[in-house]
Amino acid sequence: MSRGVIRISHKLLQSFFSLAPTSCPSFVFFLLLPLPPFMAANYASVNNTQTSPYGSGDPYYNESTGYVTPHRPPVKKTSNWIKYGVPAAIVIVVGVVVGAVLGTRAANKSASESAAGSSAAATSAIGAKNDLGIFPTGTDSLYMLPLYPATTNTAAFTVPTFVSTNNPDYAWPQDPFQPSNPNPTQVRSDRPRLIAPSYKWAVLPQLIANDPYLSSWNNTIFGNASTYNALPPVAYYYDGGNGILDVARQIKQRVKAFSYVYRMTNDTKWVDRTWTELQNAAGNLTGGWGPDNSTKWNPTHFLDTAELTAAYGIAYDWLYDQWTSDQKASIVWTMIEYGLSNGLIAYSSNDPLYFGWWTNNTDGNWNCVCNNGLTMGSLAILGDDTSGTAQQLLGMTVTNALQNCALAPSSDGTWSETPDYWYFGTTGHAELSASLLSATGSSYQLLDINPGFNLTSLFHMYVVGPGSLFNYGDTGPNKFTATANGLLFYGNYYNQPAYQLFQRDQADAPDPWSMFWYDPTVTGAYWEGLALDHFFNNNTDQWASMRSSHQTHNDLDCGDFVMDALGARWFGELGDGNYNAYGYFESDAQDSPRWLYYRKRTEGQNTVLIGAQNQNVLAAPTVQFDSSGTTQGPTTVFNAPNGSNAAYFNVTSLSRGIRLLNARTATSVMWRAQTNATVSISNSGLTATLTIGTQTVQVDLLNPPSGAQFTTMDAVRLSTDPPTPSGNPDQPNPGVTVLVISLPAGTYTLEVLMTPQWPGVSSTSYVTPSSVPLNQWSLTSHP
Repeated sequence: MSRGVIRISHKLLQSFFSLAPTSCPSFVFFLLLPLPPFMAANYASVNNTQTSPYGSGDPYYNESTGYVTPHRPPVKKTSNWIKYGVPAAIVIVVGVVVGAVLGTRAANKSASESAAGSSAAATSAIGAKNDLGIFPTGTDSLYMLPLYPATTNTAAFTVPTFVSTNNPDYAWPQDPFQPSNPNPTQVRSDRPRLIAPSYKWAVLPQLIANDPYLSSWNNTIFGNASTYNALPPVAYYYDGGNGILDVARQIKQRVKAFSYVYRMTNDTKWVDRTWTELQNAAGNLTGGWGPDNSTKWNPTHFLDTAELTAAYGIAYDWLYDQWTSDQKASIVWTMIEYGLSNGLIAYSSNDPLYFGWWTNNTDGNWNCVCNNGLTMGSLAILGDDTSGTAQQLLGMTVTNALQNCALAPSSDGTWSETPDYWYFGTTGHAELSASLLSATGSSYQLLDINPGFNLTSLFHMYVVGPGSLFNYGDTGPNKFTATANGLLFYGNYYNQPAYQLFQRDQADAPDPWSMFWYDPTVTGAYWEGLALDHFFNNNTDQWASMRSSHQTHNDLDCGDFVMDALGARWFGELGDGNYNAYGYFESDAQDSPRWLYYRKRTEGQNTVLIGAQNQNVLAAPTVQFDSSGTTQGPTTVFNAPNGSNAAYFNVTSLSRGIRLLNARTATSVMWRAQTNATVSISNSGLTATLTIGTQTVQVDLLNPPSGAQFTTMDAVRLSTDPPTPSGNPDQPNPGVTVLVISLPAGTYTLEVLMTPQWPGVSSTSYVTPSSVPLNQWSLTSHP
């Protein structure tokens, strides 16, 4: 039987306390459904020694973008659900026994199941995997997440493993390039150098023929290349907010696809098409492309410069044997003039336009992406660059990335920015590390100095739920080439097959990098033995994820939550504000203009609003977590065992101490949750029914304090809010309703019960949890 109960309980304590007047809540939680983080760490106040023209840092320091396969044009962001999420968490208690949607699709597979060099066990394991084929039956059209049918397969859904075999049908050979004393400026003699050396290209067709995932991705990459080929070269477009980042990534995306298809077919039309794209971005076609000077690639927003430099490096390296001498000279000149020379300025003390603000104490995606672009470009032309620029940069980028980019994940794997910016940062880090490994034989501790990088894949796996990413804070524009395929690379390096098993089913998996980072010997199911609950407890970014099965961009959002059930997101976050609005990226200080905009204010989150005031930006919540430790077995259907009390998650046990000085009094207490659902409230005001399509969730206010009831409000600023800066209005939030409980100052326990109305489950099957004081919550407190 499938049933679900989600309970949110808030406890507001007005007491006299000698700390900050609006300190953040203490959380206690136990759960069994995908849940969000608790707190968004404030990383905007990094100790930048070089002043940036953007105040606390570049406005796109945490930026990420949307990736689609096959390609579709970028779309403008909307305020609706797809980009919902937020850190910190209010308390959610979930008691659910759900028939999860994980599963398989049979795919025709004609692979040899017995080959020389393979043991019987290895052949059997790989054969079972390949007989099953692609696990998911499809991809959710809204959230782009894999859809699995309910099934049990103990042969294929085994413990994640890299099978030990030398069978050339299934396994990569060892790289013959094994330098005894690696150096960033000493590269392998054969081409390509970047990501995919020649020995891998030599065996790739055989592996594709014997692996359903490689075969599927290969077909998708070919299809993408054909789609791009039919389009005109990427037009120059300068977005006042994003610079030319979108077009830079589109060019990189195309170059990767064109170069890959050429090397798989030897059809020189793909070389010619790549050349057209390169000539276009160099301004050599009719009409030009951007400014006609050394800032053509927009180094003041250095992400743009880095991505274009990486694109040119990939094209130069992967198609090296096909370029004429004149073409090589042209590519090298263009890379140095518009890319690498600006990298030298960024690293110099004479940087009046702050090209290189990201080189100083910036442990996030900017440092990873910028150093990666400069490194890939330099590695590609090293030896052909007579100016010495490439060699000079390689003496700086690797060391700088080691001091910044490599420190981005905290000790528990949580990314220093947000889950969306994780894509951008890990893509840069993985490309950088993989390029150095393939070209020079070492990653120079980029993968080892911070143990958190081994765990950041786990962070991503737990932050993805059945209703999309828990994408708290700003989410950024389109991703294009920023994918989660770093999990494939990290899975290999850290010997973590579960990382590869998770990522191979995702919508962004078909990509040229995946063809070389994926290990076809991987078998099993990523969810086998993986805990349903995980608590990330680094002191700067505490959050928890709980589920029924495994299948400066901050907000003032301590105590926030999102809720997914029935294949929909019922309570979520509004995401980005207007990146170009006055003061949006000025700082994270309490008086920053950023906190004047509704989407960034406390009232724009799913949390408690006290006195209609924003939270204290210095809030540091205390979190208590416990779990039954339940794991999922070799089945895509999980039924909670009898007596499993991981079903209760108090994320909203909000214990807040407030000290009122000079006879001041709190004016109000308001519980708020933003939803895209249609909301209907009962006559008593104690029940709200949320409807999305044909699905409903019932929200009940249990044991209500006197005067407490549900009401609704528009997702707009309060009339008492200070105004936004002149000429910078809030963005509209069409279709969003705020479910509200409003009370005067006082001491309250608010218990909110959220019950997804699961199909086929009678109303008598749902259980209303007993009322238990928050300080008595435990794994056994809610029988």
